[in-house]
Amino acid sequence: MPADDEGATIMVKLDDLLHERRMTLTELAERVGLTLANLSILKTGKAKAIRFSTLAAICRELDCQPGDLLSYEDTK
Repeated sequence: MPADDEGATIMVKLDDLLHERRMTLTELAERVGLTLANLSILKTGKAKAIRFSTLAAICRELDCQPGDLLSYEDTK
């Protein structure tokens, strides 16, 4: 799920992590205190930014590191 910015792409791997953890997006939203809509925007790669506190909460609930959730690809 890409978020483009001049030839660079940040891939959000939330779908994969949720599947591995057998957790729904709704369950994660409840656990981290976000709306389902905001978490869905992140999941689809349409988010322009993420707060560190949100990233930390997601990592806490999914027992992962930020690098497990996000990856960088140079599309140039």
